[in-house]
Amino acid sequence: MKQTALHSAHKNLNAKMGEFAGYDMPLYYDLGVLKEHEWVRDHAGLFDVSHMGQVSIKGKGTQDLLQKLTPSSFEKLGVNRAKYTVLINDQNGIIDDLMVTKTGEDEFHMVINAGCKDKDIAWMKSNLTAEQEFTYFEDWALMALQGPEAEAVMRDTLGIDLADVPYMGLWFKDYTMFVSRLGYTGEDGFEISVPNDNAEEVWNKLLSDDRVKPIGLAARDSLRLEMGYCLYGHDIDATTTPLEADLGWVMRKDAKESMPEPTYKRVGIMLTDKGVAREGSLVKSKDGKEIGVLTSGGFSPTLKASIGQAYLPLDYALTNTEVDIDVRGRLIPAKVSSMPFLKPRTKKL
Repeated sequence: MKQTALHSAHKNLNAKMGEFAGYDMPLYYDLGVLKEHEWVRDHAGLFDVSHMGQVSIKGKGTQDLLQKLTPSSFEKLGVNRAKYTVLINDQNGIIDDLMVTKTGEDEFHMVINAGCKDKDIAWMKSNLTAEQEFTYFEDWALMALQGPEAEAVMRDTLGIDLADVPYMGLWFKDYTMFVSRLGYTGEDGFEISVPNDNAEEVWNKLLSDDRVKPIGLAARDSLRLEMGYCLYGHDIDATTTPLEADLGWVMRKDAKESMPEPTYKRVGIMLTDKGVAREGSLVKSKDGKEIGVLTSGGFSPTLKASIGQAYLPLDYALTNTEVDIDVRGRLIPAKVSSMPFLKPRTKKL
């Protein structure tokens, strides 16, 4: 398996390691998944997300290229500002979801999913013109510091004052560190990109603060699930369109108008009785009809309830519609829920 630049740091922290997208990654540390999840909601958690890909495209026509590869508009996006979007194929299916940051005129930096790197890079390169330059930052690490105390930790440990950096904004220093105010937990926080050679030093500095604990991928998954965010390969894939995935808000008007209207869409599911429903559990109507399947599912430590995501026909996709979830033959009452399940606590300036 592949390893990130922080692999030895995880081993030194006695992390429980496991395979994810071809990488040996920390699933959880000594705190355990539940307490790691709660720590992020209350303090600041540090994640290694270096398995994700960092790429850039620059050159004449790059903005137009991105508006071809994605259904989003970048015309009003300011320099050093980021946007969430999706890559789509010729059938309007989602190749990947990603963060795109405008770093200059016709210059964009992107963070792509670990399991999609090869196909994403191939797709982007196949659409380049002779005037555009593609770069894959293979020797850079990526960390995420997430939680209500993240801003204070960045100031006190790294000496970086980010109070004036807005949500989805970028700060950088001498091209040796890039800090974006975003993340996949719904909390205020930052993604920190540094060269591999500097990664362990930054990681250890951040962990030297008592407000920070290392957090594994298991808690990252439960945190993103509470926010109703998509996990590629589970909640979205090349067979789902942005409209089916309820991601129409990332689309510009002409892209949305040219895409077929969906007959079903992604919704939240919340169990109303005891039990935990996982990915693959069947969703049934109250008259026993199979109407969908959970694409993600698990226990919400914050809500103290089982939650998930599923694709349901539009007639059943209305908030508060009562359904049943089949968990190993036991039907557990549930309802369709709007997402996010929790209100985001991202930075408001």
